[in-house]
Amino acid sequence: MTAYVIRRVWQMIPTILGVILLIFILFNWVGGDPAQVLAGKISNPAQIENIRHQLGVDRPYWYQLWVFVKQVFTFDFGRSWSTNELVSHIILTRIGPTLTIMLPVVAITTGLAVLFAVLVAYVRGSLSDRMVMIVCTVAMSVSFLVYIIVFQWLFGFILGWFPVQGWSESFWKNLTYYAPLPIMLAVFVGVAPELRLYRSFFLDEIHQEYVRTARAKGLPENRVMLKHVMRNALIPILTNVGINLPGVFVGSFLLEVFFSIPGLGREVVTAVNRSDFPVIKAVTVYLAIITMVINLVVDVLYKFVDPRVTFK
Repeated sequence: MTAYVIRRVWQMIPTILGVILLIFILFNWVGGDPAQVLAGKISNPAQIENIRHQLGVDRPYWYQLWVFVKQVFTFDFGRSWSTNELVSHIILTRIGPTLTIMLPVVAITTGLAVLFAVLVAYVRGSLSDRMVMIVCTVAMSVSFLVYIIVFQWLFGFILGWFPVQGWSESFWKNLTYYAPLPIMLAVFVGVAPELRLYRSFFLDEIHQEYVRTARAKGLPENRVMLKHVMRNALIPILTNVGINLPGVFVGSFLLEVFFSIPGLGREVVTAVNRSDFPVIKAVTVYLAIITMVINLVVDVLYKFVDPRVTFK
């Protein structure tokens, strides 16, 4: 396993360099001249040239690429073009509120989806199974914005259980006072598609030969489902969780915007609206790196879930 991990880490290096090159091309050749965006409609060539010099975009492309590579590996993307705040400080201060919301959402959603999927697969084909699938389909058909409006109106304005907007400097106050409503909303919306997907994983395993063999040996259905079916269904479930985990670090910009959460998702939306390239490039690069690391961790976890998995 150690050799496999080392080999995968080495393979990440050319991938990271490829991502850096792609982002550099997109923002420097396709994205247009940032000096004209920052100068605004009322500007003259002298002002635009001065801004280009300050941003360093008047240098040769090879020099700009070298600066970009150094920024990635030193975690120093300079300052935001819009607020003049250090980009590293923006990321470090915005990631906390995002993770405060998104980590509980992923943990609770995954746990509930797996639990309900096992129960539904256990009574597969019954009226309960069909009713749950109908409810999930209807829930998935409603826009996320509708859920936000309804939850804020019902739990915030009518019942008064939770604040509609706000954030503080205290982690525990945020987690217990401001975060429950957006967490509950995200879990409510996220369980339906995850439940349908995980149910299909369990049903695929139920029809395998080893399940028939276990039943033929006289094992009770509960043990077959929990010990055999669930263990083998965990591999595609881990894959799905691994795919969704990178999104945890940028959060849900809809939640952060409508609930006034100062997270990274809202910051990215603001940076896009302002054409704040340093912030966008930094988030894009590090999200790609996080995605590669999570994929490696998931691949290693396969071995612990299923001992038959071998690393080559």
